[in-house]
Amino acid sequence: MIRIKERDDSGRILDGKEDVTHLLILRFQQMLSDGVLSPGTKLPPERELAAHFKVARSSLRQALKVLEILGVITQKVGDGSYLNRDASSVLAVPMEFLFLLDDTTVEELVEVRMIIEPALAAKAAERANSADISLLRQSITELEQSERNRVRLVASDLLFHRAIFQASGNRLTGRLFPTIHRAMLHMITMTSQLVDMEHTVAFHKPILDAIESRDPERASRLMTAHLIDASNLLAQGREQERARVLRDHMAATPLRVKKRPSAAVDPIPRESTR
Repeated sequence: MIRIKERDDSGRILDGKEDVTHLLILRFQQMLSDGVLSPGTKLPPERELAAHFKVARSSLRQALKVLEILGVITQKVGDGSYLNRDASSVLAVPMEFLFLLDDTTVEELVEVRMIIEPALAAKAAERANSADISLLRQSITELEQSERNRVRLVASDLLFHRAIFQASGNRLTGRLFPTIHRAMLHMITMTSQLVDMEHTVAFHKPILDAIESRDPERASRLMTAHLIDASNLLAQGREQERARVLRDHMAATPLRVKKRPSAAVDPIPRESTR
């Protein structure tokens, strides 16, 4: 009997135990694409799924565990497995590993934010509802009340930007925020150490005013100015850090000049006077 080997999307042949999990995940993707599965659907029992896919239950469990880690399904003990309704966690884990493994720089993150956030601020000015405006106001109030509490300051700053992602009314950008929030958190933490709370409030309040006034162009322009300021602060912080490292190095390794021994000088013979 001739066995037709399965291939993945790149054309690679899937064969052997190592590829069973990959093959099962492709099958789940196809079921989602065909509308057989929809958000919130409870999956059939393991026995039925294993029989349907013609695989061992141990192989099926491995595939389900991968789907759970990816955020595609939720497994409830004693109840079964459900396809997640909320897709925000689906890319969170892989994207966080991307930032860690790919050594994404702060400069690259600034570039991405410069591309995305001014446009999102403009959309927020067009689409923000009362709940969005309330959340933006809350973030500024919490920022003003953070005083010298650095953790609260960073959290309220991050909340402001998350609220704008959501207020844009685009589900994809709303899903994007959780995937980059850890990198943004690192960036905001760095800038918060260089300026006081009033500095950040001075940027956030005008952006909120532009959004409330339904002025997309002004909201975009103000957000661009905010991000340029953050980029300049990061450059300033890096320069200060380099200077500190140099000072510490010089203090730890003072320059020592080794004296050379004096060369012996032959006495000059006196001329004989006769």
